[in-house]
Amino acid sequence: MQRLDIMSIRVLITGGAGFIGSHLADLLIEKGYKVRALDNLDPQVHGENAARPDYLHPEVELIVGDVRNHSDVEKALEGCSMLVHFAAAVGVGQSMYRMAHYTSVNSLGAAVVLEEAVRNRGSITKMLVASSMSIYGEGLYLCPQCGNFAPELRPPEQLSQHNWEVYCPECGELAEPLPVPENKPLYPTSIYAINKRSQEEMFLAAGQAYEIPAVAMRFFNVYGTRQALSNPYTGVGAIFASRLLNRNPPVIFEDGLQSRDFIHVRDIARACLMALENPDSAYQVLNAGTGKPTSIMEIGKAIAGELGKPADNFIVRNQFRAGDIRHCFADTSRTSRILGFNAEIEFVSGVRDLCSWVKTCTSSDLVDSATEELEKYGLTK
Repeated sequence: MQRLDIMSIRVLITGGAGFIGSHLADLLIEKGYKVRALDNLDPQVHGENAARPDYLHPEVELIVGDVRNHSDVEKALEGCSMLVHFAAAVGVGQSMYRMAHYTSVNSLGAAVVLEEAVRNRGSITKMLVASSMSIYGEGLYLCPQCGNFAPELRPPEQLSQHNWEVYCPECGELAEPLPVPENKPLYPTSIYAINKRSQEEMFLAAGQAYEIPAVAMRFFNVYGTRQALSNPYTGVGAIFASRLLNRNPPVIFEDGLQSRDFIHVRDIARACLMALENPDSAYQVLNAGTGKPTSIMEIGKAIAGELGKPADNFIVRNQFRAGDIRHCFADTSRTSRILGFNAEIEFVSGVRDLCSWVKTCTSSDLVDSATEELEKYGLTK
C-alpha cells in the first residue's frame, strides 16, 4: 500500500480510547492513517467523570458513544474505510455474574456495529475484530503415553484436593502443556469467552456473506502502559501493580504456577496493523502471542522487583475460581507465516516499560471487593 493511499484512509477503532485501541491509534497515525475512535469512556476503565484520556493521540477524532446505539455507530463509521472492533466489556470473573450486561455490550454491540458496516459495505475495505485466547479454554497437552489431547475443565474433585495440574484422561499421566494452534477445539469457560467467540464468528460470517475482508485476532494476555490500574477485572499485570502501589500483597489463586502467554501491547498493535494491511489475512483467525509460557508467580515477582517491592510477600490462596484454566500459550506459526509477525518485546523489557509507567500513576486497589463478589456468587472454592 502506497503512502498516498494510506493518507486517504480513515480507520474507525471502537474502544479506541482504551488500552489496546490507543496504542493501535498511535501506530496508525505514525504511518499516515487518519483515526477515529468510538468509546463510551466506561467508568470502570476510565474512572468516574471520565474525559478524553491524556494519552490519546491528539490527532485521534474521539466520538463518545455506545456501540449498541445505531446512530452513534453510523456517525462514527461515516467516511471510514477500515473498521477495528475492540469495544467490549472485559473481565472473565465479572462476566459470570453480570451475564446480561456482558452479552449486551459484547454480542449485541458487535451485531449493531456489523449492521452499520454492512450498510457501508461499498466503502469498508477491511474489518478486524479482537478475539481472545479465553475461547480456547484449557490449552493443548501431550501425554507421553497417549499423545496430544485437548481437555475440558479439570475435575472438581481433583481441584478440591488442591491438585492443580492436568492429567491424561486415558492413563492418568501428568501431561505436558503444548503451544495452542488456531484449530484447537474451542471450549470457552466464561460468559466473556463465549461473547468473544460470538464476536469472532459474527465478524467472519458477515464478512464472508457481504464480501468485506475480515480477520479475527486472538489476543493472548496483553500487558503494558495505559492498562486500567483501578479496574480489578483487567489484566493480571495491572492488577498486581495496583496492589503493590497500594502497599498490598498480590493475590494469587491456585499455587501461582499456572502459565499464560504475556504479550506487550505494542506488539499487539503491530500485529493488528500488519493484519489490516495484509490481504492474505482475510477471513483468517490468527493467534497474537509470543509463543512463550510465563507463570503467574513469575510475572508477579518481576513486577514486584521492578517496583522495589518484596518479591515473596504474595497471598497464595490455594483456591480456584470457576472456569479457570491451568496452562495456555500460543502457537504463533500461522500468524508468522501469513503476516510475517513475531513478537519483538522481551518479557523483561516489557515489564520494565510497564513499571516505569506505573510509577507515575495513582490507582485504587479494588481487588478485595472484586474477590468478595466472586465469593458471594460461589465462584471461588
